Amino acid sequence: MRSLFLNADGKLRFIWRAVIFAILAAAVAPLLLQFLLGPVQEKLHIADGLSPSAIAWGEFVNFVIALVCTLPLAIYERRSPFGYGLPLRRMFGVRTWEGFAVGVAMAGAVALGMIALGGMQIHGFALNGNALLYAGLAWLGANVLVGLGEEFFFRSYFLQTLWKSIGFWPASIVIALIFTAAHYFLKPGENIWDVITLMSLSLWLCYTVLRTGNLWFAVGFHIAFDFMQFFVIGTENGMRVPQDRMFNVTFNGPAWLTGGVLGTEASFLMYPLLLLIWLYVWLRFRDRPNFDPAAS
Repeated sequence: MRSLFLNADGKLRFIWRAVIFAILAAAVAPLLLQFLLGPVQEKLHIADGLSPSAIAWGEFVNFVIALVCTLPLAIYERRSPFGYGLPLRRMFGVRTWEGFAVGVAMAGAVALGMIALGGMQIHGFALNGNALLYAGLAWLGANVLVGLGEEFFFRSYFLQTLWKSIGFWPASIVIALIFTAAHYFLKPGENIWDVITLMSLSLWLCYTVLRTGNLWFAVGFHIAFDFMQFFVIGTENGMRVPQDRMFNVTFNGPAWLTGGVLGTEASFLMYPLLLLIWLYVWLRFRDRPNFDPAAS
């Protein structure tokens, strides 16, 4: 029984640390934070919806949950809670901006494809002057929290600890399944096409950690892709239209082209681009050794 739970050094096995993190993150921390942060949300008058304030609040909560769940385990391992793929000295460095550029290019290519094939029409700006500037900054700030919150939650301590116990690809598949399930059951209107995209993106984001050694590339990509979706393209997401988007747009093409009520992520134009970003990361970092969390 001792060997089932403990390593030879007397420390808890990594698989059980991952299980503890998952239980804390899925049940314990959200329940406790609901009592602490629920009244704050009410006082700030943050309503549900696809708005910068709602997105920022939700992802702030995700970040806090990830931090609260990582901290005791990091103390147990005598490490920084940001030492699992988010080194602060590299915050918003070259890898973040490279990932950001890839996110802009990918989402932008989907939008251009939809316009070229007649599925998306732009009818001018939806906002003007300072309102446009403030909306853009609000969405950018919200999506910074998206990138930090979701990557810290799914692919920081949880990924590296599962990786140490069952290997990189099995750990990545487990996380991709959880990541996809969270979106599938919590986002209205989900379908198989969006599931394919979410699974592929989650596996690819894990792969960027294997090849770059940290999460900053993934954080940059996540920020840019969602910023482009919500503010620049203004596509629906989960049957909701983004508030304060850049353009007045209409989407009247078939669902395979526009993604329907799920928007960019469910468009068939995503699939060749998914292949391209896998190829990009493989070629870009092929001369680097694979990152090994056990050695970090």
